Amino acid sequence: MERTIKQMLQETPYKVHMFVKEPKTEQFFMNERLEEVFQSASLIKVPILLAVLNYLESNNKSLEQEMKIALEEWVDFSVISEQRLEQSTIYELLVWMIITSDNTATNVLIDFLGMDVLNQYFREIGLLHTNIQRKMMDVERLAKGFDNTTSARDMAHLFSRIYRRDLLSPAFSELTLDILSRQRVHESLKRYLVDDVKLAHKTGGLDTVDHDVGIVYSSSGDYLIGVFITEVMNNDQARQLIGRISKVVYDDLVKRKGMIK
Repeated sequence: MERTIKQMLQETPYKVHMFVKEPKTEQFFMNERLEEVFQSASLIKVPILLAVLNYLESNNKSLEQEMKIALEEWVDFSVISEQRLEQSTIYELLVWMIITSDNTATNVLIDFLGMDVLNQYFREIGLLHTNIQRKMMDVERLAKGFDNTTSARDMAHLFSRIYRRDLLSPAFSELTLDILSRQRVHESLKRYLVDDVKLAHKTGGLDTVDHDVGIVYSSSGDYLIGVFITEVMNNDQARQLIGRISKVVYDDLVKRKGMIK
């Protein structure tokens, strides 16, 4: 597995950060550029999901609480905007934020907690390189040098804790995994997997980055995988590379083990 993937990384013109990890321990099967910081794109929505659920839990608030959505909050890449919704429950905002990577929903939730509270929560749960400095689609703030960042190391840590269900109550931990498992964007990690694989994951993409990270559930043993590509010139090529890496890992950790059994 490692030799094949290393060859892929040598041949690609893009910079690849990645990990394959055992979810119950700190054992990495493979990692590359684990500590380097990069643009998070929509990966930032996963720790936002956890921060909002933690806030609701800590303050005995309801998922069914209605949130107002100002017209100026409507942005592109949003089913909220498409429906021209002026209010929504927190639950619906959380689901849309993850399963379709909804930017309007994300921005409403960022305002709900505030960036300072979000960044404080990120530090509290052990994320060293994950920061939120701008809302989705805020190109003006991006042009001034403010961006959202993370690292492969942080994503490995985050999904390990999600898998272990040690961040939230059992009910909210289950809800987190349920929402991530309902992901509708499957152009990367699942791209070349023929089997009907259960995957709880989140994608992220901008013009120059493409990411996908999550938990793969298998009868041969679950594992975590994250592939984060920067310096991208062709997004579809980047997603194909993520898919190829994912297939090599799946074939090695799932199919080969299944044959041995």
